[in-house]
Amino acid sequence: MGKDCDHHLHGSCCGCSICSDHSTLLALPCRIGVSYDCASVYVTYQNQQITLPTTIPPLYQVHHDINVWLPYLYGASVPVASYLCGSLQQDKAVGYLLLYLKIDDRVRWKVGMWTSGHYHLEVTCPAFFSFDSTNSGMAVVRFQRMSPCSVSV
Repeated sequence: MGKDCDHHLHGSCCGCSICSDHSTLLALPCRIGVSYDCASVYVTYQNQQITLPTTIPPLYQVHHDINVWLPYLYGASVPVASYLCGSLQQDKAVGYLLLYLKIDDRVRWKVGMWTSGHYHLEVTCPAFFSFDSTNSGMAVVRFQRMSPCSVSV
């Protein structure tokens, strides 16, 4: 793990880096290209998916390239276990919520003329939110980074 992406901590693996704030992808300065074939982004709470998966269009990334993904994630009409409703209400009452942004993809590496087979890329980024109420009754939501993303290929 190192620092890159301005001030963002990141996890790196096999020639690419993935930063957790808004899913920034950086190709390292070696001559490796990365093909992201079918990325799916979603959010989990207590290990259960709570948003619909958002598909990111296929992307080929060359070295020194920076790409930013801004997926729209929402959880309307997503079936969840009944115990999660109670847990979410308790977390809201306490004023804290821990969610995980997940990215699943099939990637291929390209070095010169050689292209690898498909590998499964899994990224998990913790997202900690705190809620404060103001005198006007409006809630203030704060996002805090807890730790770097974990990346596995």
